[in-house]
Amino acid sequence: MAKRPFVVDPALTAIAIGYTNPADTLIADEVLPRADVGQEEFAWTEYPLADGFSFPETLVGRRGKVNELEVSGLERTASVEDHGLDAPVVNSDIEAARRAREAGRSLYDPEARAAASLTGAVQLAREVRVSSLVFNSATYAATRRTVLAGTSQFSDFANSDPIAVIEAALEGTLVFRPNTLVMGKAVWSVLRRHPVLVNAIRGNLTDKGLITRAEFAELFEIRKLLIGESYVNTAKKGQDAVLARCWGKHIAALYINPAATTQEGVTFGLTAQLGTKIAGRIEDPDIGLEGGYRIRSGERIKELVVAKDVGYFVQNAVA
Repeated sequence: MAKRPFVVDPALTAIAIGYTNPADTLIADEVLPRADVGQEEFAWTEYPLADGFSFPETLVGRRGKVNELEVSGLERTASVEDHGLDAPVVNSDIEAARRAREAGRSLYDPEARAAASLTGAVQLAREVRVSSLVFNSATYAATRRTVLAGTSQFSDFANSDPIAVIEAALEGTLVFRPNTLVMGKAVWSVLRRHPVLVNAIRGNLTDKGLITRAEFAELFEIRKLLIGESYVNTAKKGQDAVLARCWGKHIAALYINPAATTQEGVTFGLTAQLGTKIAGRIEDPDIGLEGGYRIRSGERIKELVVAKDVGYFVQNAVA
């Protein structure tokens, strides 16, 4: 039997699965929760929400025919996509690190370090993809999006009314009221000190100060407030780093059902996932004088918006 070129390593895979970023910086897994699928190509069903709320005639005469209810659904197909990265590690570095560990001089493992770095980069790429999907006006129905400009933007403390705008978004979806608000850090930095919100939460005692995330969620009666704080380098390779927020100056009001699958359950969106994150090594004789390994980390997923009518988009919430 031919030797597999890519050997999955349980230790490196454990790093890939357990790798975490600073708390609350990456939110993609909460915005589009993961749902397992059994194969590369999978089917998912889009149900008209009206079917669940229709009320046909149910009365049946003694010898009459029972009325029928046609349950419709549109089956769609999609395929998971492979996302992964490689990092070369030369044998001389691996051996030098091993000797240092055995001598008690170091704990450094270049292969483990490479796996952790790769996993972080793959996660950041996913964060950018999810942000680009969720913070895109084309993702939403035409009647479930609005654009703020000038004095209506929340950065204008004197004229804007964030309570009216956010309440309209929460009441603007079809049937399912959003239970999650997603916003970039730039928006939250403004909203947490907006005098209208401070005044409402402090009981008309003051319009100065800062509100907490918990107070904001309680005010609008939502289950979760997700704030994207992560940065991404937008500069081309070889140029000086230019850091920008992954999540822009917008707000998305979404109904998220973490228990939804590709076959049942209404939710704004989800991430189809085949298997788990994996990491391993590929031998490469062309790395350095003594050869080495390419450490690889990746996953097989597909981000999907499955019920756009349970989402509402507020574009350019702040200037």
